[in-house]
Amino acid sequence: MHATKRALLIACGLAAAAALPLSASAQNAAWPTKPIRLLVGFPGGSTPDIAARTIAEPLSKALGQPIVVDNKAGASGNIAADQVAKANDDHTLGLVINGNLTSSKMLYPKLPYDPVKDFTYLSLIATAPLVLVAQNNLPSGTAFFDEGRKAGDKWNYGSVGIGSVGHLGMELLKTRVPGFKPEHVPYQGNPQVITAMLGDQVQMGLIPPGVAMPQIKAGKLKAIGLTGGRSALVPEIPPLSDAGVKDFNLEVWVALLGPANLSKVAQARISRELEAVMKNPDVRRKLFEQGWQAVGTSPDGMRTRVNEEAAIMTKIISARGIKLQ
Repeated sequence: MHATKRALLIACGLAAAAALPLSASAQNAAWPTKPIRLLVGFPGGSTPDIAARTIAEPLSKALGQPIVVDNKAGASGNIAADQVAKANDDHTLGLVINGNLTSSKMLYPKLPYDPVKDFTYLSLIATAPLVLVAQNNLPSGTAFFDEGRKAGDKWNYGSVGIGSVGHLGMELLKTRVPGFKPEHVPYQGNPQVITAMLGDQVQMGLIPPGVAMPQIKAGKLKAIGLTGGRSALVPEIPPLSDAGVKDFNLEVWVALLGPANLSKVAQARISRELEAVMKNPDVRRKLFEQGWQAVGTSPDGMRTRVNEEAAIMTKIISARGIKLQ
């Protein structure tokens, strides 16, 4: 064969090969190319941090690169979220909570990131209901709300701060129970809210089950009901709907996301590997023991959840005139 013709055939063959889609193994090799940083906006040992570390280990093995959990606590997780939004190395991800995506934009007029435009949504990781916890000397069920209506603004509730899920959730609850008007008292954390209940400073609070159950089981506090339906996390606690509260499905959750410029290759690889991780029985067991119900969703499923909750929270924040002081 003439040398020129042979060279032409070889060149055409190489061009055709280049046009073919990458095989799965080739795509896997293309990303990640270095360790991945997973930003968490809360301190080590917090529930979001523990959830992040639970998925980081198996996801790291699947991706073939270390995942380094980097705690950047502050501003209710917004500092870390902002760093994720501004990352441009294709190897930075973030684990966030509800508020970073559903209420921060309303609460922080100068929020440095846009929850809708500045992220690539990857998956909801885990959810948990909240328990409406009350002082043990108060009645249960519908009688609790009947007495609360009579008390008017003489009753108080505690939360971990203005704009927290516990705060916004209680304000939402007040719209679901006409005439129920407890006043808000902010604290530094849920343990302080529980101490305040035990010390007769507040009558109630919306608390995660993992924090509330020890005092409930000890008979020192009372569970009025769960936000949402029954939960395998605390099957012994009835939903608030049993006490006459309708359409109150608020949960706390954590989710995985990346910056808006996260490459399509990275998105596809993470989605594929994360789906397997979230189905892993050991991962699900560990999350359950931490007080989380493992979920795992598509990016579209996560976006739908965010949009639905953001609409609810925006309405509550606006109607109640809630502002960060």
